[in-house]
Amino acid sequence: MSHAHSQRVRAHGVTLQLEIDGEGPPVLILHGFTGSSHSMESVAAGLSDSYRTIRLDLVGHGSSDAPIDPGAYTISSCVEQIVSALDLLELRRVHVVGYSMGGRAALTLAVSHPERLRSVVLIGASAGIENPAERASRRREDEGLARSIEREGLEAFVDGWMARPLFATQRRLGPDRLAAARAQRLENRVHGLALSLRGMGTGAQPDLNARLQHVQTPICLVVGEEDAKFCNIAASLERRLPRSRVERIPDAGHAAHLENPDAFRRAVRRFLAENSDEAPRRATMTEPRRERATKGRSSWPA
Repeated sequence: MSHAHSQRVRAHGVTLQLEIDGEGPPVLILHGFTGSSHSMESVAAGLSDSYRTIRLDLVGHGSSDAPIDPGAYTISSCVEQIVSALDLLELRRVHVVGYSMGGRAALTLAVSHPERLRSVVLIGASAGIENPAERASRRREDEGLARSIEREGLEAFVDGWMARPLFATQRRLGPDRLAAARAQRLENRVHGLALSLRGMGTGAQPDLNARLQHVQTPICLVVGEEDAKFCNIAASLERRLPRSRVERIPDAGHAAHLENPDAFRRAVRRFLAENSDEAPRRATMTEPRRERATKGRSSWPA
């Protein structure tokens, strides 16, 4: 029996669109830049027989509000909007699956509101840029992209964005699925995407790396094997996050959940099942080192 429905909530001053399906432990699903809840539909479809999936359109994307106030688009504001939405849905603790920009928001949530999380799955995500000069350079790059959206319009920007080398492996999806992805991206609004780049781009995101050692939430770092940059980032995050492991998805690049959905679904369902106990587990200071010694095993600490 399907329990699929749409819902709109007023969260931290912004109205957010939600797509909810299934029953069971709640799983919040967050899309990437230029995406929406619809771009994560396959992720929800692979989970909603056992979990209550909540796909959320982030601020400035999809059918959620795209306010003109730049303050609504900072990563901290985005996280507070997410927390407010969880409160309104009366969800105390959730699993989170976040892709790219949505993954960076999910990791920020793990740092700032760990009590709200059961586990986190990050797909092609980072903890920000440590080097201040590199971060400033990336911020200038993001600003240039934001201006190009405003100057050239949404269609030209989306075509250029999808042609980036980072997404080259998505050619395996075929012309029909790429056309559908393009149409979905074109449903966004120019100012929403521009302000998202300025407020939630990698250059604007605060560097979280120094805080990762304190994160005790179980985290699964999903990367496509063909995404060399984010394979390296995932390996670095695994060294810093006490309760983390990397899942490399074969025959996939940056959007592993789209390019190899079957392998992705198996990895995520296994991880969620291992971390679906209701009571949070307290870790000792020495526990992470013991976990490191068992990284190659199939079991995961409860």
